[in-house]
Amino acid sequence: MTGIFADYVIVGAGSAGCVLANRLSADPDVSVVLMEAGGRDWNPWIHVPVGYFKTMHNPSVDWCYRTEPDPGLNGRQLDWPRGKVMGGSSSLNGLLYVRGQPQDYDRWRQMGNTGWGWDDVLPLFKRSEKQERGADEFHGDQGALHVSNMRLQRPICDAWVAAAQAAGYPFNPDYNGAAQEGVGYFQLTAHRGRRCSSAVAFVNPVRDRKNLTILTKAQARRITFEGNKAVGVTYNDRAGNEQVVRSRGEIIVSSGAIGSPQLLMVSGIGAGTELTAQGVDVVRDLPGVGKNLQDHLQARLVFKCNEPTLNDEVRSLINQARIALKYALFRAGPMTMAASLATGFIKTSDHVETPDIQFHVQPWSADSPGEGVHPFSAFTMSVCQLRPESRGRIALASSDISVHPKIHPNYLATQTDCQTIVEGVKIARRIAKHAPLESKISQEFRPDASLDLDDYEGTLDWARNHSSSIYHPTGTCKMGPGKDAVVDARLRVHGIEGLRVADCSIMPEIVSGNTNAPAIMIGEKASDLIIEDRRNGTGH
Repeated sequence: MTGIFADYVIVGAGSAGCVLANRLSADPDVSVVLMEAGGRDWNPWIHVPVGYFKTMHNPSVDWCYRTEPDPGLNGRQLDWPRGKVMGGSSSLNGLLYVRGQPQDYDRWRQMGNTGWGWDDVLPLFKRSEKQERGADEFHGDQGALHVSNMRLQRPICDAWVAAAQAAGYPFNPDYNGAAQEGVGYFQLTAHRGRRCSSAVAFVNPVRDRKNLTILTKAQARRITFEGNKAVGVTYNDRAGNEQVVRSRGEIIVSSGAIGSPQLLMVSGIGAGTELTAQGVDVVRDLPGVGKNLQDHLQARLVFKCNEPTLNDEVRSLINQARIALKYALFRAGPMTMAASLATGFIKTSDHVETPDIQFHVQPWSADSPGEGVHPFSAFTMSVCQLRPESRGRIALASSDISVHPKIHPNYLATQTDCQTIVEGVKIARRIAKHAPLESKISQEFRPDASLDLDDYEGTLDWARNHSSSIYHPTGTCKMGPGKDAVVDARLRVHGIEGLRVADCSIMPEIVSGNTNAPAIMIGEKASDLIIEDRRNGTGH
């Protein structure tokens, strides 16, 4: 076994890990190793916005996780794609740039996480951002992460935005601005028709720094310790030989809400009895590792149309050739499309303080990305609950990290969650009955019109049978001061020296929106904490 030394070892080159590699290696006096289980982001479909149709469920770039049978979904299992490539899930996702609500972060602070309130994190969002609309009170234009408006418009999505306004929901030109509530159009992590992943934004411009070492195809197998101090990470190289990266300072785990708790657990950090049952020696009994799992569950409503949608545009080979040519020549057309075009952040009742459901509206329909569009004209209205109460868990299936852990989402486990998704489906169907959208719909396809709007049990059962993940797993290395927490407010693992976690797993509560922008912010925050502790001599 051979080894290399570094001041900082970052495990996972995803949304947060890439930011950390950039910020920490900016100091030429420190050495940084960035480890990624996947390879370089050379697959051309990664960089084409619509390429998620080709990359999700592709084992060369996707971990291809699958949940355990879930009682809340009537025993169904779901695919959970996560990025296994430079950029992590930011190289596979739908490119949607959503920060969440100020109240999300203020709640984090109220839960004992000093420094994580909205006033604390807004400057970090702005620092990352290169917003094409320009800088203002809420946006930055000097950062590395390109954020742009839609380059594609489709009449069916414009009709949805108009119908939602007719149904009483206000238009909002910037849900990342002064207020989130309202309907409008998504902002994207894209630039001139190409995806701007975390790797593209933060790593590619600095990969030649002499103090930054990037290891790809290097899946971390376990963290090593001397007493209660983390001192190294073992991994297998491309030839299958075991290697080790040794840390002079800190190890930062940024492997995501599935990978981070799994790595901690196989390394001996987790619920002691559960680790022992898998033959893992306990280094630190932390029962919160892998618990507190949260995700956004989406109910996808499909409506057949009496006019062409994107389903028709991509069906023939001639049209596909035209679309490809338009993209090649002008970086325009359907290949610049994000996962959704229109969105809405809406309250299900007057008793809710802030929006509790989110719409993703797509000018196409399919059973899932990667399986191809339906053979008829249609569009999709996806609605998800923003702040689910249900909590799941990640559990080891083996002490071998190459064996996927067991994912128990525990969807729709509370009455509030059930009521919210039912009300979301009802609101979606009501919007569909307003002009100008109503005249464009020929048939309610999923669910069909026989489902009564007032049938609570029938609507809930439909949601249990047809809802899917919107791919926002969070919370499994909870930040906080309590006994159920894994890291403190400075992201240091409780009771362990030299080890932090920095990714969406640290969220004590899931944010009210898509999770990529918050993951990047977490990377920014972690880098500030680490640099500050190093400067003050107060780190691990």
